[in-house]
Amino acid sequence: MVALFEVLARLPLSVLHRLGALFGWLVYRLSPRYAARLRDNLQRANLGLDEVRFKQTLHANIREAGKGVLELPWVWRRPFAQVVASVKQCHGWQHVAAAHAQGKGVIVLTPHVGCFEVIGLYVAAHQPFTCMYRPPRYPSLDKLMHQGRERGQMKLVATDLGGVRHLLKALKRGEAIGVLPDQVPGNGEGEWAPFFGRPAYTMTLIGRLIESSGAALVMCHSERLPQGEGYALHFSPLSFDASGSIPQQMNAALEAVVRQHPAQYLWSYNRYKVPRGALPPDVNKDS
Repeated sequence: MVALFEVLARLPLSVLHRLGALFGWLVYRLSPRYAARLRDNLQRANLGLDEVRFKQTLHANIREAGKGVLELPWVWRRPFAQVVASVKQCHGWQHVAAAHAQGKGVIVLTPHVGCFEVIGLYVAAHQPFTCMYRPPRYPSLDKLMHQGRERGQMKLVATDLGGVRHLLKALKRGEAIGVLPDQVPGNGEGEWAPFFGRPAYTMTLIGRLIESSGAALVMCHSERLPQGEGYALHFSPLSFDASGSIPQQMNAALEAVVRQHPAQYLWSYNRYKVPRGALPPDVNKDS
């Protein structure tokens, strides 16, 4: 795997994106389960697309998903400065910089849009950044993740109680942390909240971190630019009403971002699964 990553990383990003588009179609054709989930999630999101636009968005998403796989070696194995320089546009960074200047911690929500891997490296080039991640099953891949991500001022922590403690400590030091807000949490770590009209098990961690640290909250999504030109990052401040459901408000904010770039969202992700041990949403409703 390391050797394959090294070979692919030597190719220009534009070439990897062209190959990735073909790879996306290959996976879509060879995996009926993957293809069905992608189509179903996109169709049931009710984005207001007519038949022609739906097909265009679906086909674009198939290509973008493949680009996301083949750009990973480039992002993880190319020199750190070169990866950071691939961010050609950055909108709203002043919101992060202002909070940092005030000594205030920042929670950066990074949804599965575009090349979300590049967001952490960009932030880590400017200030300390602690990011939660789910350790993979294979040690070789875990090593690649650490080598590719823990650069600049980046630190990885696992998605467990110890990792949460590290996040809270970083916020109280006035540093930034990164969390994937649309990742399905484990049983007992979330609540059911609507996401594109369907119940999705959504993390409650963000609300607890805000309450414990008083940190600023920022959403950042990455936009993959055409022709392998690089990426555009979009930072926008968020504020949630503590008297309401924070998971519901967070999902609403996520929906707004996805609607801006529906072709670059990871629709193939099993966002609506029931975590092991958790009660399905209809059971919770009846009880």
